[in-house]
Amino acid sequence: MPKMKSRGSVKRRFKVTKSGKVVGSRTGRGHMHASKDAKSRRANRKPIILTGTWATLMRRMMGGK
Repeated sequence: MPKMKSRGSVKRRFKVTKSGKVVGSRTGRGHMHASKDAKSRRANRKPIILTGTWATLMRRMMGGK
């Protein structure tokens, strides 16, 4: 059976930390921030850590096991 190709788009958007967590940027960070309150703008700065099934899928798409 052939190897699965890794997805470049996923490799650009996420990274795997040394401990194996999948970390990415949050959505809604591009523009139109004036309408959002300060609390949500601050919360959006923090990276999102994927867990469970999504983390497994992203790892597999990046070429990991």
